[in-house]
Order: sequence, then C-alpha cells, then structure tokens
Amino acid sequence: MAIKTQLTELLDIEHPILLAPMDVVSGGKLAAAVSAAGGLGLIGAGYGDGDWIEGEFAAAGNQVVGAGFITWSLAKQPELLDRALAHNPAAIMLSFGDPAPFVEKIKDAGAKLICQVQTVAEARAAVDLGADVIIAQGTEGGGHGGTRATFTLTPAVIDAVAPVPVAAAGGVADGRGLAAALMLGAAGVLVGTRFYAAEEALGADAAKARIVEASGDETVRGKVFDIVRKTDWPEPLTGRVLKNDFAKRWLGNEANLKENLAAEVSRYDKAKAQGDFDTAAVIAGECVDLIHDLPPAGEIVVAMVRDAEALLKGGWTR
Repeated sequence: MAIKTQLTELLDIEHPILLAPMDVVSGGKLAAAVSAAGGLGLIGAGYGDGDWIEGEFAAAGNQVVGAGFITWSLAKQPELLDRALAHNPAAIMLSFGDPAPFVEKIKDAGAKLICQVQTVAEARAAVDLGADVIIAQGTEGGGHGGTRATFTLTPAVIDAVAPVPVAAAGGVADGRGLAAALMLGAAGVLVGTRFYAAEEALGADAAKARIVEASGDETVRGKVFDIVRKTDWPEPLTGRVLKNDFAKRWLGNEANLKENLAAEVSRYDKAKAQGDFDTAAVIAGECVDLIHDLPPAGEIVVAMVRDAEALLKGGWTR
C-alpha cells in the first residue's frame, strides 16, 4: 500500500497521515506509533509544560516525530520551542496565532514548519511567512477551530497557496475521509479524534469510551469550557466537545457562568481529577459516528490507507 503525495515526499513519510497534536492526548507513545506505521506523529505541547514536553519526546524513543504548539500560548513562554527543537523534530506545527516570531528559529533548526489555518487569508499569510505545509482546518474537528467547513475550505486553500502542500483536517476518521481529501486536491490529512480513540493515546479510558459511544449529533461548539478552565482563547475561535451536563447547563448562559465562576471552577477541577465527564470536557469532533473501537494507532493508519486506496481505485465496498 502506498499513496504518494507532495506531503509524503516533503516529510519523507510513507503515508499522507499526520497525527493532530492534541493537548494532553498526543503524547510520545502515540506520536511514535503513528510514525512507526508510516505517518508522522506530532506531540501535543498544548498550553506549555517544559518537563512534560521532555518526557514525551523521551517516550517517543528513536522514532522520528514532531511537535505542535498553540501559537498564542507559545508566545507567552517561547523558551518551550527551544526545548522541543533540541530533540530534532521532523516538523513543528503552529496553530491559532501569529507564527512570525518563530519561523526563523524553526527553519534554522532544520524542522519543517506546518501552519494550521481556518481561513484562506490566514493560509496566504502563513505561506508568505515561509510555511512548508498548510493544514486547512474545518469546523467539524474536535477542539478549537473556526467557522468554515472542511469540504469547502480545503480546495479554496489549495487554490490560494499552490504549490505549497495542504492537508485537510476536521471530520477525517477513516479511509473515506482520506480519499475525499485527496480528491479535493489535498496532499494528506491531519487526524485528531480517531487517534484519541487509540490504544496509545493519553486520554482517560472513560473519555475514550464516550467517544466510541457518541454520535456526531452530540457534539457542540462554544466557550463555556474555556471560561471554566480560564483559558483566554481569542475570538472567533470556539471549542468542539461532546455535549454533557455542564455544556447543557451553561451554553447560552455564559454571563451567569462568569458570575458563578469561582464555584464552578472548583467543581470543574474536582470533576476533571475524578474522571467525571458529565462535567469535564471530552474534546471530540463530529466524526465520532465513524469510531467504534479502540485499536492501536498503527492499525488505524493501515486501515485508513487500505480503504482510501480501494476507494481511489473504485473497488471499495462496505
């Protein structure tokens, strides 16, 4: 099995599949497993913890992996980029903020620069700064994102930044999603939620179980989880999660949440520590309908490529 694209050539990987650098989920073992299977694993540096980053690069062993940062958070502690670059990552992915202050350092270290965007204008700006790969992120994806859908944003970004390779993100969980992205002109895909429900992912077992059981109809976008976690996400970005009791109570009632914030923060933190996902967030995308098991990440990569190849050849059936 082999699907060769600009992305596989640029990153020297076998399959055009990238692991989304999900905060506290995409650790070293998961990133290594995706890379070992022929994709590229990206460790999720999230809001920034230097010791955690060091530990997860160690957990990746000798596998070639990269790392991803929330750009506006990295700007508050730029030394974390140095810690990641010290491990000679294949790539650094920057999302949600101005990548300009970090481009030169990433390039000088020999890493490829991957920039995730939510609009065509952001894509053009990232390429002007020197991005090697663009991720066109649709709103279907789990976690934070914008308002445009993957199916229309991806080809628009491709047209705007050619010949820079573009990978599609948001709603991709199987070979059908990979094949669809390739037919749109993408050079690959960035996959999050499907790998959250993988054996090696760092997420809690109870959270993974909810992903397997959920329907995409049961995901919601909003700010309430950012408010209670006191994470200052810029407008207009919102986060997609599985709907739970906390979301039902506070979505559309954000003003009252802010008025009761001290008590709700305490309640939320306790629930998170106890693995109570009726209150704590399970970050997941609309593709949960397509997820029915918790296999090793390598099996996910193999199945995705196998089914995409069959579809592209016109021979795949359910």
